Amino acid sequence: MKSLILASGSPRRKELLEIAHLSFTVQKSSVSENISGDFSPAQFVEQLALHKAQDIYRKNSSQVVLGADTVVVFNNQILGKPENDKEAFDMLTMLSGQLHYVFTGTAIICEEKEEIFHGVTEVKFWNLTSEEIEEYVSTGESSDKAGAYGIQGYGSTLVKEIKGDYYNVVGLPLARTVRELKKFGITNDLSQSRNKS
Repeated sequence: MKSLILASGSPRRKELLEIAHLSFTVQKSSVSENISGDFSPAQFVEQLALHKAQDIYRKNSSQVVLGADTVVVFNNQILGKPENDKEAFDMLTMLSGQLHYVFTGTAIICEEKEEIFHGVTEVKFWNLTSEEIEEYVSTGESSDKAGAYGIQGYGSTLVKEIKGDYYNVVGLPLARTVRELKKFGITNDLSQSRNKS
């Protein structure tokens, strides 16, 4: 029976798979998050998710590998992770009071097949003061987040409303991912949950 490998060091994605009661191991991909080419945001995250999955699959070809990548898109501009606090501040200033889109690409591959898809969620921020943005950046939460915020953390206080899959913003369109994994023979194990109760 094949086992699942998450090709990501993201603690959020790890937590999401745990929420779904999936058994898996983690192997962080070392591929660059910058890919060249004229890609739409959807194509960009799908290609990067696939590259991450392929990177780990080469060393684990008998297993099922899950790769994912998330970006924020505002005015057709892709916002990845900020390189420093100033870039985080600038990103959040740009997003203040604005509607933007969060794209997460997901790739699942094994020896027999591969499945690549993406989710899109619409997010709108409150109008933020410079002080509010500085306060948020000072928490350090921006540093490894696409668009410089984490909706599952203190960044939730920046968000006025969302339309679409919340978990897609966190880093994985969870419900669809679980359904796609079943096609690869990866199913959840609820027995541990029952034993705890």
